[in-house]
Order: sequence, then C-alpha cells, then structure tokens
Amino acid sequence: MPTLASLIDDGGLEFLKSQIGIGDAGELKKHILPIQAKAYETFSYPCICFFNFARLRVSKLPAYSHAMALLRERPDAIFLDLGCCFGTDIRKVAVDGFPMQNLIACDLHGEFWNFGHELFRSTPETFPVAFLSGDVFDPAFLAPSAPRLTSIRSSTVIPPSNLSNITSLTALTNHISILHCSYVFHLFDEQKQAELARLLAGLLSPLPGSMIFGSQLAKETKGYLLRPPFYSGDAESRVFAHSPESWIDLWEDVFPKGTVRVEAALMKREDSHPADMLLLPTTPEGGRRIMTWSITRRLYSKL
Repeated sequence: MPTLASLIDDGGLEFLKSQIGIGDAGELKKHILPIQAKAYETFSYPCICFFNFARLRVSKLPAYSHAMALLRERPDAIFLDLGCCFGTDIRKVAVDGFPMQNLIACDLHGEFWNFGHELFRSTPETFPVAFLSGDVFDPAFLAPSAPRLTSIRSSTVIPPSNLSNITSLTALTNHISILHCSYVFHLFDEQKQAELARLLAGLLSPLPGSMIFGSQLAKETKGYLLRPPFYSGDAESRVFAHSPESWIDLWEDVFPKGTVRVEAALMKREDSHPADMLLLPTTPEGGRRIMTWSITRRLYSKL
C-alpha cells in the first residue's frame, strides 16, 4: 500500500498537522491509519484506500481565487462542497476565511462526516459546518429545477437563514454562490453526468459571478476508459470521461446561451498529484487525464 508521505503533498500534510494538532509525522500517521482502516472496512472506495480523503483539492484549482474574491464582494455567499468525503476541503475553505455559517457539505454517506470529525479531532460544536447526507439523484433530496435567470434590476436573492436547519438540497435551489464538486462526475455514465449537471445548475444563484467548479478524470477526446481494477475488482468495467470540448458543450446546453462562461483544461501529467498517477496509466484509448473546470454566471439582462 502506498505510504502516507507519497500520497499527501507537503501542503496537505502541513494542513493536516495544523488542523489535527499533531506536528510529528510519525504520530500523525499513527492517528490517521486506524481511521483509514475503519473507514475502508465500511466503504472500500479508492478515495479511502489512497488517502484522497486527507488531500486538499479545492484550493489547488484555478477557480479557487475567484471563490475567495466572491466572498469579499458578497458576505452572504453560500459555499456548497458536494461529494465532500471527510470534509478536508471545506475545512480549508473555512480556514481561508469563509464563515462557517455560510458553508454546507454534502455526501451520499453520513458516516463520512463522522470519520471527518474523528480525523480532525473535532465535534459538531467545535466545527459547526452544516452537513447533508443524501442522493442527489433522488428528487426527494434534490428536486430538478431549471437555472433561474434574473435581470440586472432584480439582483437580490435571499438565502436560507440557517443552513443547519436544512434537510435537503432542494431548500438551496437558486441560493448557492459557490459549488465545488471534484472527482464526482466521472463516477457516472454520460447520461447521468448530464443529469447531474442539470441538477446542480438549478442550485446556482442567478447573481453574476456565482460559480460551479471542480476536477475529474477526463480524456483528450471524450469516450470510455477502462476503470482501474482497484475500483471494483472488475478490470473490464468502464468509466465515461469528457474532454474539455465536450464538457464545455454540455454546460452550454444546460444553461441558456450566453448566461455562463465555461472553462475547462487538461492538466499536464507532470503536474498531477502522485496519487492521481495511480489513476492515469497510459492506455491505448488515449490515456487518462485530470481536467479542471469552472462554470461562472455572466451578467444577464432580460430584454
């Protein structure tokens, strides 16, 4: 099994040390490994096996600086981390200045959030960020809604007053200013990815600058990739990967023409994290790559 040091870069290790309160690398490893083992016994996911739950992704994305700038312009901005796993990224967002009362995390399994508290030695009282557990494809949890448009004269959207009282993502429809979603889309086939894009579009605030951003497995030309055997034990299972061009086309079809700016780019292999390289072997069908992307609301004026 890969070592902790080989799978978490220096920045991530320093963040863990500062937030957990363990400065010694050996003692930190002793703290993390039992939690990883217990979590992997519950959910045998690669993100747990390869310590992705302990890595920082959000702050390394090109769009992150925009998210922080939007906070300064819009103090009531709500940040949603979808597919939050143990909550490492949203803790980074909080440390960087986003008010905890404006943060909300979401994942399919509530146990992930509990493992996060154990990992960071926190409690709901010491880290009072709201968390929702649910399936985004379940309409009882997230009801489909078309992206809302607003004129430049009606630029006020009143957000929910207390995120801790929310029981479904539906309550956040049209209210999310920043939505982070990394390593989630590539878990689904092409049709499901399109469905997920439409669901998330309905959550986004219509105010200019509101944004959805993240990262995922991708290809230079869209198509299927063989899923690495450690994903499912089935070397023949496949995963659908978008290209930057097909990803841009998808989102420009989700939102009305001219209302968003879509950006997507493949990372160079040498810039990928060592843990990602386990997902990125060269293959006959074109090779796996990591794509970073963002969808940002433009100023819209109803004619």
